[in-house]
Amino acid sequence: MATQEELYEKLRHVKVGSPLCEFTEEHCGQLLPTIRRIEELKREHNAVILAHNYVAPEILYGVADFTGDSYGLSKAAKGTSADVIVFAAVRFMAETAKILNPEKTVINPNPNPGCTLADAITAEDVARLREQFPDHTFVCYINTTAEVKAYCDVCVTSSNVYQIIEAIENDNIYFLPDRLMGLNVIHHLQAKGINKNIELFNGTCYVHEEYESDSVDFVRKNNPGVEILVHPECKPEVVQKADYVGSTTGMLNHVRGSGNESFFLLTECGLTGVLQTEYPEKRFVGSCTLCKYMKSNSLQDILQVLERPRAADVIELSPEVQQKALRCIEAMFELVEKQ
Repeated sequence: MATQEELYEKLRHVKVGSPLCEFTEEHCGQLLPTIRRIEELKREHNAVILAHNYVAPEILYGVADFTGDSYGLSKAAKGTSADVIVFAAVRFMAETAKILNPEKTVINPNPNPGCTLADAITAEDVARLREQFPDHTFVCYINTTAEVKAYCDVCVTSSNVYQIIEAIENDNIYFLPDRLMGLNVIHHLQAKGINKNIELFNGTCYVHEEYESDSVDFVRKNNPGVEILVHPECKPEVVQKADYVGSTTGMLNHVRGSGNESFFLLTECGLTGVLQTEYPEKRFVGSCTLCKYMKSNSLQDILQVLERPRAADVIELSPEVQQKALRCIEAMFELVEKQ
């Protein structure tokens, strides 16, 4: 278990422009009693903590057993032998863990677990669209509820969306709910000379849709040699100016393998905090853009759900929704593994 000095040494490089993500040695010492109690409860309950790259650094480096993007965490959820999964992220991610582990207790500690993408579409919307587009394969981004996944044919994440849609044999596809990601998929396919008829829903991520192409130009002008890394939830005109486009784990791997010294990330700034921790010798420029939903996760709430989870914290799905949504997610794993 980490000491105050060890925790501070890990977190002292995090400076992404928000006071939520700045750590003194004294602050790290104040976090330790909660971290130690969480570790005790994890052992008592045979629990693991999954944490998305966007949550606060003290969760990622203090108590998480698995960290990553939605695809990597889905795989971790599928393979865990724990009895209890605490998923520090947003609710749809915890639902995905429950779909993959119906016999386990899955808990979402987030008191504000929404997502503008997941909240943009309902199962009723998909049922209506399937009647309107009966010849289409319905592809849902992982940022959807279990009920929406149950109505779709295959799920995708930001790390495999291009790969999966390219591999689907049907040329008629309905992609939901992220319109901007869908537009980026269309441009990707056109660049490869692949013609598919892709219909789009109108959802967006409120964090990623804020970025404008002018900001990319501004950063390049003022930071010669900077590499621009962009998440595919951004606008196409932003994506087209990027040096690299990918998921949060993809960005991590890109920085790891790059000989460049300076980077600008257009995604939620939790990832910048991770990279500042892992690569303190590199320079990360730009402002901090927070996701209010991801940043609602806290050590205190994780402690509470391990001690006394409320009914609303525990993920429950009907057998029918669980089974249909599982087929949707397993189709994703199968298509990825075929490539």
